[in-house]
Amino acid sequence: MLYHLFKFLEEHYDLPGAGLFQYISFRAGIAIILSLIISILLGGRIIKFLQKMQVGETVRDLGLEGQLQKQGTPTMGGVIIILATLVPCILLARLDNIYIILMIVVTVWMAIIGGTDDYIKVFLKNKQGLKGRFKIMGQVILGLIVGVVMLYNNSIVVRMDRAEAEARHCEVIETVQTESRGKTKEMVYVKTTLTNVPFLKGNNLDYSSILSFLGDNARKWVWLLFIPFVILVVTAVSNAANLTDGLDGLATGVSAIIGATLGILAYVSGHNLFADYLGILYLPYSEELVIFSACFIGGCIGFLWYNAYPARVFMGDTGSLTIGAIIATMAILLRKELLLPILCGIFVVENLSVVLQVFYFKYTRKKYGEGVRLFRMAPLHHHYQKGGMHEAKIVTRFWIIGILLAVLTIITLKIR
Repeated sequence: MLYHLFKFLEEHYDLPGAGLFQYISFRAGIAIILSLIISILLGGRIIKFLQKMQVGETVRDLGLEGQLQKQGTPTMGGVIIILATLVPCILLARLDNIYIILMIVVTVWMAIIGGTDDYIKVFLKNKQGLKGRFKIMGQVILGLIVGVVMLYNNSIVVRMDRAEAEARHCEVIETVQTESRGKTKEMVYVKTTLTNVPFLKGNNLDYSSILSFLGDNARKWVWLLFIPFVILVVTAVSNAANLTDGLDGLATGVSAIIGATLGILAYVSGHNLFADYLGILYLPYSEELVIFSACFIGGCIGFLWYNAYPARVFMGDTGSLTIGAIIATMAILLRKELLLPILCGIFVVENLSVVLQVFYFKYTRKKYGEGVRLFRMAPLHHHYQKGGMHEAKIVTRFWIIGILLAVLTIITLKIR
């Protein structure tokens, strides 16, 4: 909104300083500051409102230290992250950008699903919340929307050399002239299902190549592979973030680290020089995702002000499902979804611990007549908590691991 306003003022009234809003770095910096201010200032008032409405967390006694002290702590605090993300984004990002439009839709959509789940738990006193099939249905529909837009919106393109585009039989949307070392070169914007992945030749993978057995029809039928995969990623990461939200500040801090990494990836992917230097796909118009990422980082860090141990508020499914969907969608839009197992390694391990716990218990019960647990308790953070490690120490160590994984993810940009 402000971008368009200041652009108008610069063009028609030559307003001093209005041109600053044309720079991604300036708007991203303002976005983080504004998001922090909104989350910190509004956070306290929202917490008081939730306390007044008696929107308290119901805690089951699992024998964990300090667990019962959290009884009655306000939940549904994820609305703080959502407001602190959406408001600065609407003010500072380009609202005619398809990437921003899609991220706003994803945020609102998943916030409604998570909010409905929390509402049923808190106000209707139904501990089961929104039925699982409806929750999954909402995530599947969201994944379908993201996948369809990725495939068929002509503003979501990849720039490549014309010869390469012809060799790949890509649909050309636009032809552009670029300057490189004093020479003019013709490039094209194309529709493609290419995605970046390290360790492979060319540093990328085309989903249609997996269907190469279909011959010339591979590109025509690639949606049969691509859309279900997008749905799987959105659903998996969203639920993984939800499962990780079990200790004060854990999911919030890890998500902020992931959001910062995605912001870096958005910046280099949307900058033609950096993209060419790193050998990754240049994604025209995607630089606006830097703004959204900045808003998301500010919202998470601002929420952490109240969610750090001892937490004054929990995000609930309103926040955890939403931040998971945001992370998944940004990675997909930036064509870095195959890096998510590394970047979201904390989420992966937390979910894997639950799967292994259930599998091993059922296996030993079937084989020996008595089930044996692989971990003291799942998800993994409760395993360490059961072992006597303080909650704050567990969270801090998980943050450190999250930073290491983020650095490793960025390093992969140079791995061929």
